Amino acid sequence: MNRAALLSLSHGDLIALVQAQQAQIEAQAQQIIVLTARIVELEGRLAAPAKTPDNSSIPPSKGQKSNLPDRPKKPRGGHPGVARALTEHPDRVIEATLAACPHCAHAFGPADLLEIHAYDHIDLPPLRPVVTRVNRHRGICSCCQKRVGAPAPEGFEAGSPFGPSLSALIIHLHVTQAIGFQRLARLMVEVFGVTISEGAIANILARAQAPLVVAAQPLAQAVRTSPVVGSDETSARVGGKTWWQWVLLSSTAIYHVIVDTRAAGVVTEFLSGAQPEVWVAATAIRGNSATARPAKCAWHIYYATQTMPSRKAATASRWSSNGCCCVPSPSAAAAPISRTAPCINTTPVSNAGSTGC
Repeated sequence: MNRAALLSLSHGDLIALVQAQQAQIEAQAQQIIVLTARIVELEGRLAAPAKTPDNSSIPPSKGQKSNLPDRPKKPRGGHPGVARALTEHPDRVIEATLAACPHCAHAFGPADLLEIHAYDHIDLPPLRPVVTRVNRHRGICSCCQKRVGAPAPEGFEAGSPFGPSLSALIIHLHVTQAIGFQRLARLMVEVFGVTISEGAIANILARAQAPLVVAAQPLAQAVRTSPVVGSDETSARVGGKTWWQWVLLSSTAIYHVIVDTRAAGVVTEFLSGAQPEVWVAATAIRGNSATARPAKCAWHIYYATQTMPSRKAATASRWSSNGCCCVPSPSAAAAPISRTAPCINTTPVSNAGSTGC
């Protein structure tokens, strides 16, 4: 406000103006005090040492990494090199030679490049089916007037167009590698260029049943002639119904049987008159006189007695009275039984774990 304006004010207006200015001065003074205290606090923070993982709870990953001086790296100890062994009989050999030096154009002769760096390059050949067209010539005999035809060449008989190598691959991929019909049909066309339907795959597997059953007979005979034989069974769904998959095994062979019954007659039929010294099973093989000494797996006994407390004593007593070589005493049934612990019997027999129960 200029001088002329002040002179024009009345006495009361001057007093009000002075009071307003006084209030403003007091407010600014209070603000100066607050800001001064804030400046002191901030200067104190700046003077304090910076927080690091060493003097605070900051994680090590947040710490400032100092620049390390350049130091010569210590040479590491060498190890003998390991490379893939070269194939003894490669299908093809390429001799890569130089006619001249790439630096000075000096011509090279056969005696100039005596060192050889050899390595194998391994790849698959182009995967495509081998299609053999068989033309069987037919006609009418001019002598007897009968219709005749050339026989099919051996191995190329009419019927399924898929040969034994392709059928064996399909069987392996489906049975051993567990590839389903839909994915298997797609794999055959994408990888091998063979168009095949899921029905054709099912037919190949069906035709393989008879020869595979014949090939499995030596395994069954090996199990039958073993002095100690084990068995177990589990449910399996066949044609929408519950069947049973039996596993019959010895120390050298395993044989599978899938039937619609869980009865002990499966064991009797499989033995075909053979009498192993010991038969180890998860449960009692009732009515089976083909085994000299029935036995039960110790782990299954322990599991039954621990999961069925009401039948604990009765189960141990009943199984012990049957003369089973794997049955522990009632007092020992309360303690855990190792799956690989020897059977509790004075007669040496294979342990429960090795017999496969």
